Amino acid sequence: MDGGGGERWSAVAAGWAELWGSFAAPVWPSLLTAAQVGKGTRVLDVGCGTGELVGHLVRAGVVAAGVDPAPAMARTARERNPGATVRDGDVEHLPFEDGTFDAVLAVNALQFADDVDDALAEVARVLVPGGRVAIANWAEGARNDLDVVERAVAEAYEEEVPPDGPLRAAGGLESALVGAGFDVVRAAGIVDVPWTAPDDDRLVRGVLLGEDEATTAALAPVVVAAASPFRVPGGGYRLANAFRWAVAVAP
Repeated sequence: MDGGGGERWSAVAAGWAELWGSFAAPVWPSLLTAAQVGKGTRVLDVGCGTGELVGHLVRAGVVAAGVDPAPAMARTARERNPGATVRDGDVEHLPFEDGTFDAVLAVNALQFADDVDDALAEVARVLVPGGRVAIANWAEGARNDLDVVERAVAEAYEEEVPPDGPLRAAGGLESALVGAGFDVVRAAGIVDVPWTAPDDDRLVRGVLLGEDEATTAALAPVVVAAASPFRVPGGGYRLANAFRWAVAVAP
């Protein structure tokens, strides 16, 4: 993850690590293979959150680094991964020298940038010529059970659900990369990324991460009711979701 609201994300760092930290792991193999990441590759994870992907890279022998705008997220990632360089910063102002990395990863991060073109320009700056960028984020809402629950929460607030952003649609990532001067090497990819909760408590805490106790208590019945179609035999929930991904070569 990445983006503005560093203090807000810092406040939920522990909950994020517990409930969502490794959620996107199913998309990692596709990204790493297409980005030609292997032992000794110098890789930056943009919006590294609490460091789950960074840790995966370190264990694979990658020369890993991470960056996140939420100080508590970056601190947790550093504490968990002493073999990696993790710094505070955002995707539009990366605290690294030109040409530092062979590959840059951005998982559930690019959509938080204030300006996607500026963000991709920064990514290109820190890549070596011919380096690869691998991006993954949520697919369109119709492919995600989590959106069903979030719509119910929005309705309870009497708010409108924002439309899907351009990066979530088919071809959106590729279009952004081409527009920023990258050469896309994989036309499209989509991966199933389910999220599970063993009980109502974990379901509610995950969906309402960051809400205060009073709001969480008031909205818990809304979340449980909306998630009822996704209950599994024996209790708990499984919400089917999908991530789109693309990989490109830097100019």
